[in-house]
Amino acid sequence: MKIIDFLNGIVWGPPLLILLVGTGIFLTFRLAFLQFRMLPYALKLAFGPKQQDKKSEGDISHFQALMTALSATIGTGNIAGVATAVVIGGPGAVLWMWMSALFGMITKYAEGLLAVKFRVKNERGEMSGGPMYYIERGLGLKWLGVLFAIFGSLAAFGIGNIVQANELASAMKATFSIPPLITGLILTFLTGLVVLGGIKSIGRITSIIVPFMAAFYVLGGLVIIILNFKLVPDAIGLIFSDAFTGQAVAGGAIGTVIRYGVARGVFSNEAGMGSAPIAAAAAKTDYPARQAFVSMTGVFLDTIVVCAITGITLVMANMYTGGLDGAALTSASFGHFLGTYGEWIVSIGLILFAYSTVLGWSYYGEKCFSYLFKDSKITVVLYRAVFTIVVLFGALSQSSKFVWGLADLMNGLMAIPNLIALLGLSGIVIAETHHFLEIKRKEDQLRKTTTSGSISK
Repeated sequence: MKIIDFLNGIVWGPPLLILLVGTGIFLTFRLAFLQFRMLPYALKLAFGPKQQDKKSEGDISHFQALMTALSATIGTGNIAGVATAVVIGGPGAVLWMWMSALFGMITKYAEGLLAVKFRVKNERGEMSGGPMYYIERGLGLKWLGVLFAIFGSLAAFGIGNIVQANELASAMKATFSIPPLITGLILTFLTGLVVLGGIKSIGRITSIIVPFMAAFYVLGGLVIIILNFKLVPDAIGLIFSDAFTGQAVAGGAIGTVIRYGVARGVFSNEAGMGSAPIAAAAAKTDYPARQAFVSMTGVFLDTIVVCAITGITLVMANMYTGGLDGAALTSASFGHFLGTYGEWIVSIGLILFAYSTVLGWSYYGEKCFSYLFKDSKITVVLYRAVFTIVVLFGALSQSSKFVWGLADLMNGLMAIPNLIALLGLSGIVIAETHHFLEIKRKEDQLRKTTTSGSISK
């Protein structure tokens, strides 16, 4: 475990965090602050009518691709990760989570664009894409794509399977006194029921689960904020003041506030890690940039919205210096305001988040595995079966700390080749964006002409 911790300290140290945020800043300036200018359009595209979905090439709709990506990103990081950031980095870490998300939106945009641009169709007629494909086909560095796929495959079994099953089993035992074996068997059955059906099955289920679970958790948090609104100004004020002073951290270490805020923000929304573009590549879309805008909204929803609910509630409750950490701290903070109901909101949220993460990461791991080996029906069925069985072992695992550490390491290692590709292919991102914006301008003009013509009649 000491070796894993040591390697994590190196991989997740300042160089990677600077590279992650720096890539977002670099793309933000090159694309003229696109994420701020086009966010309303992106949200409308993600949740509005999907006319182009029906006639475009791909496996699932824009919305289903976004929900599949969000199923993997909205997870334990939104509950436990935010709490850890506040405990170690202080309340100011919440602001740095938001700041990293603002630049992470454009990183996620670039990932989604390249995923669609360089995707391929396998022998079963399904789309395959993601960093390993745009690294190989865009940069011409197959060996780097292979490294990403190896790290992604291992991460899928770690952070996307064993860790989630273990967290879910622990939550069920603590909240409902259900033995881990029972939870493991039920979770294995439910996972197999969806995963064995492939991306279309995953897309259908996540498009139902994700909106419900996000709304359930966010509404619970909003009830706390509204009922205790007088505490909100002071909480937000502390978040902003501590972000630039580090007074809540032992020794007033401003670097600690920034580091843990950025690190937990990235861990939550996965911008730059290269996981979400694997789902984006499966979307039915006519232009790469159109799906990229949809992908971009995932960071906004995950960190600016969901993590904000957790962070503000934690600071309002002011229990982060009492020795609690992770999901236990978030549960106690919600319970501080709503009693048992608050604890149930966190527990049920954790259960739904963990299950959806398993579904999302099963697809990520499948595509990484298929890239390394032959992308055939036999290979895919074998992977899905093994992934489903491992869920049971995860629920019964007693070494979750080691698995968490290994999963963190693989996540960090995934980011390195992906960020190299984003920087190396940034010219293509710029060109595709300008091309699409010109097309969108013509579409808007045509729509206005058609509308004015209909009114005059």
